[in-house]
Amino acid sequence: MNAHRPETRRPTIYDVAKQAGVSPSLVSLVLQNPVRVSDKRREAVQAAIQELGYRPSRAATTLASSRTKSIGLVIDDYRNLWFVDLLRGMESALTDHGYHVMLADSRPGENRIKEAVDGLLAMHVDGLVIAAEPSASMLAGMGVPTVVAGWRDGVPSGADLITNDDDGGGAMAADHLLGLGHMRIGHLTGSGGAAAHRLAGFRDRLRGSGSEPLIVGEAGGTSEEDGYASASWLLDHHPGTTAIFAANDTMALGAFGAVKARGLAVPADISVIGYDNSTLAKSRYLELTSVDNRSDLVGVDVAHALLARIRDASAGPQRKLIEPALVVRSTTAPPRSQG
Repeated sequence: MNAHRPETRRPTIYDVAKQAGVSPSLVSLVLQNPVRVSDKRREAVQAAIQELGYRPSRAATTLASSRTKSIGLVIDDYRNLWFVDLLRGMESALTDHGYHVMLADSRPGENRIKEAVDGLLAMHVDGLVIAAEPSASMLAGMGVPTVVAGWRDGVPSGADLITNDDDGGGAMAADHLLGLGHMRIGHLTGSGGAAAHRLAGFRDRLRGSGSEPLIVGEAGGTSEEDGYASASWLLDHHPGTTAIFAANDTMALGAFGAVKARGLAVPADISVIGYDNSTLAKSRYLELTSVDNRSDLVGVDVAHALLARIRDASAGPQRKLIEPALVVRSTTAPPRSQG
């Protein structure tokens, strides 16, 4: 004889209301705006939710509030470790407000970015964070609250922009290498707003000291492969180079490969400094000196700016720079001649 297993039913908002001894509308209020409910009744509702294993229906919440409680994030290269900390910071600030993040990787190119944005808008996100290279016309036509994260080319003055102080970070890298006694310094860079700002701060500080940096890759990418190719060119054409500053930690890893391929060592022959202070830089294998751009704090402030924009679309634009910090590890040292 086969035993009949009764069907399990997913608990509803009415079950939670009955368990907590409140109305369904109050349960809905706890889910959407808990600060408006007294501690006693909020705790009763939350206890009932926990005991019953209730999971609110996002579709139902959307119909009730005309909001999806979702934020779209557009990035242009999932391989860039900067986005990991940005996303972590955003989520830490958005979770308490009931929002979740929907990610779209656009890859470079305005059409690809537009496709990614259109896809998120079709899912009725409540706001957008653009961490790619949008055009000014694209930003003007979003139709939802939008914040730009990180330096981007062509961002209009009226747009919300939260970014790292990459000019200051580039200057920090220059000061560190100059302080160690390096004068023949190469810089591996790439196209895009952040790389341009890091280059500007680095170049200005070196020129002020009487040293002209060797710049490679201004029109290229910023991947590990790009770092290897640029560092290879630099070391082959300027063998007297004693230090390399890479636009990010991933390029710095490529530079390590180029140094090793030429029978040289870091930092005995070539000092290497990266940017982002990513998990890559912190690894015990590399122990890479890097500029910490505090991208997690950028993510937190991006989330706060977007929430403010959602609450009041008429508010003036926010512009904020997050100050970086230099983290010195084992990949930088005085040049051999002065060691």
